[in-house]
Formats: sequence, C-alpha cells, structure tokens
Amino acid sequence: MTQAQLAEAAAISVSLLRKIEQGYRPVTPGVWSSITRALGLQAATGADEARSAGSRVRAAIPHIRRALDCYDLPDDGPIASLADLSAATEKATARRLAAHYTSLADTLPDLITELTRAAHGYTGRDQETAFGLLALAYRAADAISDKFGYSDLSARTIELMRWAAARSGDSVLAEVAAYVRAETFFSNQLPAAGLRALDAASGSLAAEGSREALAIYGSLHMRAGVLAACAGLPEAAASHLAEGRNVSRHVPDAAYRGTAFGPSSMRIHEVAAAAELGDCKAVLRKAAGWQPPPTVPAERRSHYFIELARAQLWAGHRSDALASLCVARRIAPQHTRHNPRVRETTRTLTSLERHPSDTLLEFARWAGIGK
Repeated sequence: MTQAQLAEAAAISVSLLRKIEQGYRPVTPGVWSSITRALGLQAATGADEARSAGSRVRAAIPHIRRALDCYDLPDDGPIASLADLSAATEKATARRLAAHYTSLADTLPDLITELTRAAHGYTGRDQETAFGLLALAYRAADAISDKFGYSDLSARTIELMRWAAARSGDSVLAEVAAYVRAETFFSNQLPAAGLRALDAASGSLAAEGSREALAIYGSLHMRAGVLAACAGLPEAAASHLAEGRNVSRHVPDAAYRGTAFGPSSMRIHEVAAAAELGDCKAVLRKAAGWQPPPTVPAERRSHYFIELARAQLWAGHRSDALASLCVARRIAPQHTRHNPRVRETTRTLTSLERHPSDTLLEFARWAGIGK
C-alpha cells in the first residue's frame, strides 16, 4: 500500500502518517489501532488491550469522525424507514445507558450516516422526527467521546446535537441538549457558565406540562446541583438539588428522552455533590443502607459506587472503598475501567497499602494501574 492508500484506509491524513513514519510525531493508541486494522493486523499492544473496550472504541473513532464530518452532506444511498431508524436509535440509547460502549461504537458510524441521509431526505414532520433521532445518535457519540478522553470530539458532537435538536421541532429535546452541554463546563472547569446555561434551559421548560418535560426540568436542576458543588457553592448546590428532589417526587425512575431521572437518580447526584464538596460524612450518611435499584441505568449505578468509594477512602475505610469499586466493576465494567476517578482511587489505595491484597492487585491490573 502507498502512504496515501494506507492513510485513507486508516482515516488519517497523509501528513500525519508521514510524520509518524519519520519519527516526528508519536503514534497515539487510536491512530495505531486504525493503522493496524487497515493493514489487517492485530494491534501489538497485548492480547488484553486488543480485547479491551478502549481498543475497540479507539478503532471506531475515525469512522465516527467521518460520519460527523458529513452532517450536512449526506452520501447517496437508500433512506431507511423511520420505524427502523427509531428502533436502531433506541437500541443505541440503551447501549449508552448500559455502558456497552464497544457494541455502541461498532454500530454508531453506520447509524449516524443513515440518520443523516434521512434527516436531509425526508420532509415535513418526518424530517423533524429524523433530526430528533439524529440528535440522540449524536448524544451517543458524545458519551463515547467523553468517557474515552476525546474532549475535542465530545465538544463537537454536543454542538451537533444542539444543531439537530433545534431542527427536530421538539422543545424538550432541545433542553436535553443543554443538559448534555453542561458536561463541557465540568471538563473545562467553567462552572459559572455551566450554571447560567442550565438556568436558562430550565426556565424555558417551566411552562411545559408533560411528564417528560417535568423530568428534564428536574434533571437540569439535578445536574446544576453537582455543577454548583464543583464550583464550591454549597448553598446554590442545595437549592438546585432541592428543586430537583421536589420534581422527582412526581416522576418515577426512568429514562426520559435518553436521560435518566427520578428519586434514585436524584439521590445519586446528591451523593456526587457531597463528594464534590469534599464532605465524606455527608456521602456516607446519604449512602447508608441504600443502593440504587436495577431500574436505574447501569452507567449511573456504577457512578454511584465510584463516588462512594472516593468518600470511603477519605474516611479511611479502605476495604469498603475497594468493595465499592468492585461493585461498580460488576455493574458496568467498561464505564468503571475507563473512569479517571477509579484510577485515582485505585492508585491511592495501592500506594497506602504496604502489602496490597490479591483482590486489590487484581483490580489494579484490570484497571491498567501498576503498584
């Protein structure tokens, strides 16, 4: 293969490939995975890494990028029925909520491509429906990008989600996009801007009367509570969480427009807010005798135990912290293994133990952390 042929097959630029071959640029795991797949080879990063979620997701990222690049330039091809596209999008959303990132990454490029064709091929209300489905597919792409450290791609998919939601004729979905956008302010450490965005979105939902609108309104305050805690604003955090808690009394645990909300989700976010404020006693008090029920998506349930492990470590309960990490792993292994706070907590546990247990050593190896 020529350099141009290999670069095209691996979805990278010829310039980048040339610099890698000449030693001027390091090869990232994602690019390495794309190159080896284009050559029909197994990535030489060890059998475990080749089987890992990270390896498969990184291999899919170039294909997701290409699908996103054509957001306004759909390729030629058949336009699937809205029923089939809706079913496929529901499956992608379910995989996201369950933290099944590998199967999601495998199928997402084709789904986004098909939805792009539909959004530009249909007219009238059918077109609005297609744009709504496309917005949810973009959200799934953002989840993968965010969880696996592609912050630039995450920011881009969020903007595309907002773009598609604005064309869906669905005001509630547009506010879901605001909920998702708030994660940008977490990663960029701009909590004040994030709170302004969430306040504006929740205000526009106040007049809506549907259960879904109420759930999204509550979820916006739920997320604002954690964001305020990140900003070190305990009073604002308490106010937002109280509003979300009041709403959750009227909304059962479920996923609304792909966003989990209800009493259990509120309690999980209260634990997360307390952890952000560094109040381990509050975390342990709120978590005492309670676990999120199976009706809560696996990704969120695992997040609860990840936050609980942090507080247990701060309180000096090391064995409990490890047990919580193991529970998170059983619930959502892909989410847990690639969560930066899991790695942080595990590193601290291993550094504090002069003679780490076999369980801790095995967990650390699984999480990709050495003693």
